[in-house]
Amino acid sequence: MVSESTKMGITIADWGNRPGGESIMLYTLKSPWMEVRLTDYGARLVSMKTSDRNGDVADVVLGYDSLEEYVADVKTFLGSIVGRYGNRIAHGSFDIDGQKYQLPVNDHGNTLHGGPVGFDKLTWTGRITPTSVEFMLVSEDGDMGFPGTLTAKVAYTLTDNVLRLDYSASAGRATIVNLTNHSYFNLNGDDAGDVLDHEIFLNADRYTPTNAELIPTGELAAVAGTPLDFREATRVGLRIDDAHEQLRFAGGYDHNFVLNGENGELKLAAKLYDPRSGRSMTVATTQPGVQFYSGNFLDGTYTGRHGASYTRHKGLCLETQHFPDSPNHSQFPTTLLKPGETMHSTTTFTFDASQRTA
Repeated sequence: MVSESTKMGITIADWGNRPGGESIMLYTLKSPWMEVRLTDYGARLVSMKTSDRNGDVADVVLGYDSLEEYVADVKTFLGSIVGRYGNRIAHGSFDIDGQKYQLPVNDHGNTLHGGPVGFDKLTWTGRITPTSVEFMLVSEDGDMGFPGTLTAKVAYTLTDNVLRLDYSASAGRATIVNLTNHSYFNLNGDDAGDVLDHEIFLNADRYTPTNAELIPTGELAAVAGTPLDFREATRVGLRIDDAHEQLRFAGGYDHNFVLNGENGELKLAAKLYDPRSGRSMTVATTQPGVQFYSGNFLDGTYTGRHGASYTRHKGLCLETQHFPDSPNHSQFPTTLLKPGETMHSTTTFTFDASQRTA
């Protein structure tokens, strides 16, 4: 880090250069409860430090110490904003007003997280506002096959023990958009074992079942009577190896849950608790769904902070979103964005630890 300045308590520092010379910055937000670091490479969340029940501080998201390690990681999407369309689109194709669009495929013949060069691999323009760090990206017409020039923004705001993400997007012609954050959480610490003993609650009576390629079938199925029922807090690992077709397809959990409550209204999505540390995280969102992914495809290829090998189930994701493959399922909430419209969504992550006092 070769330069540093501060505005409204937010620190910005030079974090190095991408191949080709592009300068990348690292932003640090601090509150009495937490420290959050962000970077304009992928508009990503780099680290999130908070105390456990004993006051000991740990990083509760998986990540790396250097920009070079993020650039080298082409598989995991750690902490990034994914888009233009987060999650999967079947065969990389969809129609808008009768015109078919074809995207490059990068996941078993389908398009995942916007394609081979999605928003996670691009440099956003960061700026400090009086209350937050805001990142902006202009995705040109035809970028990864998507129609329309899209202007996307995401603002990260830290207030006490709450990290808030506000997303917006507008486009010059009709397109589709589904933005989310792809952080992997481990509330016991990023180098402290797996997440199978975490307890999770999901505010969802239904989910969207998938085929073997993890593409939704179009059904909105009840979670009742299945190992995908988290309407009561349940240990992540309790049923993860059950002989259920959906778990077999995904190698664990990698499913979109249909949240109870109105699309567009801020509502409870999930609660996560780690009994070892006493840390908890509550997720609320205006989005209609949340993807619970139990880190099934982490395979030890990458080594994170403190020399931790990122192997299976070392972290889990709670990606607030519209549903996967929505453009090909008219019964799903629409992800169509028309000229003159602006897409808005908000997600909050609230942290606590038992025995913490105000």
